[in-house]
Amino acid sequence: MVTSVRLWLLALLAGLLPTITANAANFATDDERNNIQVFKQASPAVVYVTNQAVVRDPYSFNLHTVPRGAGTGFVWNQDGYIVTNYHVIEGARKVTITLQDQSRWQARLVGAAPEKDLAVLHIEAPRDKLLPLPLGDSSALSVGRKVLAIGNPFGLDTTLTVGVVSALGREIDAANNRKIRGVIQTDAAINPGNSGGPLLDSQGRLIGVNTAIYSPSGASVGIGFAIPVNTVNKIVPQLIKHGRLVRPVLGIEVAPEQWAQRNGISGVPILRATRGLPAAKAGLEGIKRDAWGATVLGDVIIGIDDHVIKSYDDLLTALESYQAGEEVELAFVRQGKIHKRSLQLIAPNRR
Repeated sequence: MVTSVRLWLLALLAGLLPTITANAANFATDDERNNIQVFKQASPAVVYVTNQAVVRDPYSFNLHTVPRGAGTGFVWNQDGYIVTNYHVIEGARKVTITLQDQSRWQARLVGAAPEKDLAVLHIEAPRDKLLPLPLGDSSALSVGRKVLAIGNPFGLDTTLTVGVVSALGREIDAANNRKIRGVIQTDAAINPGNSGGPLLDSQGRLIGVNTAIYSPSGASVGIGFAIPVNTVNKIVPQLIKHGRLVRPVLGIEVAPEQWAQRNGISGVPILRATRGLPAAKAGLEGIKRDAWGATVLGDVIIGIDDHVIKSYDDLLTALESYQAGEEVELAFVRQGKIHKRSLQLIAPNRR
């Protein structure tokens, strides 16, 4: 009797096993289904960027093209524009873009903003091969929100990593020693080769461009950084149109920052206010010499509207948030007293 029951149970389990195995293979949590959906939706927009440089053979003195590095980029629109990091293509003589269908396209550098570590390339690929990413809103992010990064770490194409927003408003150094501000920090693994790839939210929208990691070893230790999409969306159209980041100007020459630091000056000392331009029209003055030939400090800019100005980098960052024609209130120090003047910003090519 016992043996019969055992045989019956074994037969029952044997019949259920294929069903259990099939269910296990098809089972996915809501979070897993979301990861799969976002990856499937976004990965066709992610591209592989190969950077080649020209070097001279030390013996024959002939020039050779050699691989210099590789990174990631993504399709910005169907007109063939590709966005990546500036440091991915810096110094490149030749850049090749590989799309998800493995087709390879020679790329042309359209514009670069080293101060934001962004660059725009262009390829002559058919529109049906180019699938851009929808844009999100980085101002709506909060710490703890889920993020997904797609890139080509260590040359392994189209790799997905998942994490959360670890912090907001971080500051990192750009290639030209400027500060990139308002940066997103994430614990999604970002390794060498991920640079220039998209950081996505759980709806598959672009919320940032992966740009750097903080790691003594050079590999991911859970601290990665991405340039927020609102910054990217402001700069990329300028790079496409002008080839560079365009910021309005005050019409001044500034004293060397080292000189200001050496003399304990907080703010931006004006070396010269160009005649006929906004600062001079508003009555601002540069450095002068007195009757004995001694240098007399001119006006020192300490603020633009709500922006506190302590350095030249602060001044440039503040100006990047305005457009030519806008009126601003400038705060400056003259002979120990704070003054304020309103002036209208102009385009950098106006004289």
